[in-house]
Amino acid sequence: MFSKLNYTGTITEQYQLVSKQLDALLDGEKDMIANLSNASALLNQFLDQINWVGFYLMKDGELVLGPFQGLPACVRIPVGRGVCGSAVEQQRTLVVDDVHAFPGHIACDAASKSEIVIPLIKNNEVIGVLDIDSPIVSRFTAEEQTGLELFVHMLLRHI
Repeated sequence: MFSKLNYTGTITEQYQLVSKQLDALLDGEKDMIANLSNASALLNQFLDQINWVGFYLMKDGELVLGPFQGLPACVRIPVGRGVCGSAVEQQRTLVVDDVHAFPGHIACDAASKSEIVIPLIKNNEVIGVLDIDSPIVSRFTAEEQTGLELFVHMLLRHI
């Protein structure tokens, strides 16, 4: 059984703890959809000041909506379009302080003001992205980027 924790300590320590929680939560389960569902739920209860967290998965050369927490979202995103598609194209994490200033931003939720997208890279191939939106400008710091990349690294061990 899982219960919500109050996270304490530095941001780095908090991300280490939530990554360990993820590892324990997914231990022994190999179904990708089940694991992505639990990962998005865990991040949703861990992170504050966000309005959407979830995954897009590569299918037939484009990103397709996967498990998420938040309002209904765009279903398909072409590679190279928006923050998610650009992260796939560049194969790197993108942190956008103000999504309205990002060329080609795809506005699924008008309340979103900042975004972080981390590619899921397995066997040197992008299989999807972790996408997190916030209604706060400049919500995602470099320290949080490092913590979320650790979380994704742990997740990739289970999918």
